[in-house]
Amino acid sequence: MPEPSTSPSPPPVVIERWSPPGTTVITGAAGWLGRALVHRLLADPHRRALRLLAHSTAEAADLRAFIAAERAAGATAVTAVEIVIGDVAKADTAARLLYGLTTDTDVLHTAGVIHPSRVRQFYEVNTNGTRHLAQAAGDAGVRRFVHVSSNSPFGTNPDPADTFRHDEPFHPYLGYGASKMQAEMAVDEAVAAGLDATIVRPPWFYGPFQPPRQTTFFRMVRTGKFPVIGKGDQRRSMVYVDNLVDGVFCAELVPAARGKGYWIADERAYTVDEIVETVGRALTDEGLSVTPPTTRLPTLAARVAEAGDRVLQAVGLYQQQLHVLGEMGHTIAVDISRSTAEIGYVPQVALYEGMRRSIRWCLDQGLEL
Repeated sequence: MPEPSTSPSPPPVVIERWSPPGTTVITGAAGWLGRALVHRLLADPHRRALRLLAHSTAEAADLRAFIAAERAAGATAVTAVEIVIGDVAKADTAARLLYGLTTDTDVLHTAGVIHPSRVRQFYEVNTNGTRHLAQAAGDAGVRRFVHVSSNSPFGTNPDPADTFRHDEPFHPYLGYGASKMQAEMAVDEAVAAGLDATIVRPPWFYGPFQPPRQTTFFRMVRTGKFPVIGKGDQRRSMVYVDNLVDGVFCAELVPAARGKGYWIADERAYTVDEIVETVGRALTDEGLSVTPPTTRLPTLAARVAEAGDRVLQAVGLYQQQLHVLGEMGHTIAVDISRSTAEIGYVPQVALYEGMRRSIRWCLDQGLEL
């Protein structure tokens, strides 16, 4: 009988990480992901200073109130917080935002528009805003520029069984996807010119600090009115917002991420039926009454909505409900294995727990579900 092997196991791969920078710059700081990042950073004893971009004086006032509330709740690690007001679509905003900063600076670029009234706004904000910031970051010599992109530059999966890998070619989905594709290309151009940058690509995300459209999603599931298309077997990668924050920090602090893009999502994709069932269960477990789902639409309904969306966008108009219904007929599933292997991203929160936390946050805010 052969002797059992005594060869030692290969040592675990050690991922090199930088220490946090002296200054962390966040665009879109008043948005969903921006607030989640600020929330985490204010409590991080290794971060020293934040510079935040707000779009307007009203946004800046909201941010100041948010920061004051966070500090009152005990988030006192970061004491230096500066708010810059400006329109990310304008080149001078990027220059003002980064003025006077040293190379001990990282930029987390989350600003973008998802549901505008006009298609041109996709390109003004998502494409031009990213180009201006990437160029300014290169000129300033920042240590790392993290661009938050999307699944949309890669479109939708050809069938429910398919999963996007990390080397997918661009195949943008309508105006938003095209604008985010061009934004990624602008980042790549800046990298070729010397900028140290990386890209994170979250799909549909959920969690605290959510905008009203996500509250509407909960209300539709609770009342049984969320539209499930066909068999509901379309697969959707999603990402709990705290998982996404973890992924952004992984991309920010791993030197080897330079010039690369990473999917940041929950561990696996979920079918639409599973999402609706899980959210319904989470709502029930948080003490809310839930009506069983009754709104099932034929696949044709999504195709008609998508066709209408294409016609509207072709003439420069955008209608959110039409777009969302059309997209619901597709699978959008991604593989995070490279993100785990190369930058150490490991999602900690899965769908049920993430949805319970999201619902609890809404209830704590006094939002009606």
